[in-house]
Amino acid sequence: MKYIKIFLLSLITLLVVGVLVGYILYRNANTELLTLDEAARKNASGSFVQLSDGITHYELAGPDSGKVVVLVHGFSVPYYIWDSTFVHLTNAGFRVLRYDEFGRGFSDRPDKVYEASLYRKQLSELLAALKISSVHAIAGLSFGGPVVSDFVINNSAMINKVILVDPVYPQIGPSKLPYPESVMRYLMALSPDDVVNGQWTDLKYPDRFPNWSDQYKVQMKYTGFRNALISTRFHYKEPDGVRATYRELDSLHKPVLLVWGKEDNTTPFTSSDSLRKILRVDFMPIDDAAHLPHMEKAQEVNDKIIVFLKAN
Repeated sequence: MKYIKIFLLSLITLLVVGVLVGYILYRNANTELLTLDEAARKNASGSFVQLSDGITHYELAGPDSGKVVVLVHGFSVPYYIWDSTFVHLTNAGFRVLRYDEFGRGFSDRPDKVYEASLYRKQLSELLAALKISSVHAIAGLSFGGPVVSDFVINNSAMINKVILVDPVYPQIGPSKLPYPESVMRYLMALSPDDVVNGQWTDLKYPDRFPNWSDQYKVQMKYTGFRNALISTRFHYKEPDGVRATYRELDSLHKPVLLVWGKEDNTTPFTSSDSLRKILRVDFMPIDDAAHLPHMEKAQEVNDKIIVFLKAN
């Protein structure tokens, strides 16, 4: 009996020490120390609008008479990832909208399940708030590919054309993740540098974008960023669901431009072959570019987008 008590006491001590060590590690590594509020947003560019699930950060520019083009960013990098395309399209006379998805950039981080319906609802409410009822084209980058495809099949009448840039195919679902959601959030908190450094692999020539990490780190200061990313990984569509979305998009017979960097290791270029088996597209492979060809080969990609937008 004495030895059992000693064993139990030792076990409890180890558990307490383990929890304490885990907390200390978390506290020292945690970057989410600030609340995203009005004060945090006062020096941010762009505009803000209150939607039912929170405030959305957006930018709308170009002539009022221009055809509307919506740019949707990828999994974690906010709307600035579209800088070159945004400027190029507005200069070409288009009315261009870009925004931060919930959980990213300067948009709110609602305590919600980050599933397809949340992303769809955010964009639908944003367009309504801006009194935009017709969209000439919607573009999705990486994870934005499934997001815009899902939006189009649920709002087919208001969208004319679709642009996919290195789209996710297929989306990684919870079956691919090694630990439960809470554990993944904790592990992500312990390794913020891994999150930042992981963005460099999207570029073939990262030295051309020296401010990339500093830009990205800004959003990591605000509570809710990690939860948004992990929740999305667990609750967005499973791979079969994403493939079904692309198939349904194909059934709508809308013009689709597919742009893909040939040296993409994030969403491998070989995935373009699989996607084109279920979705008819105008295909534009980009030499000497990785996951972000619209940045590394901006002139080439943006010129092609202009041609696609102006084609009858």
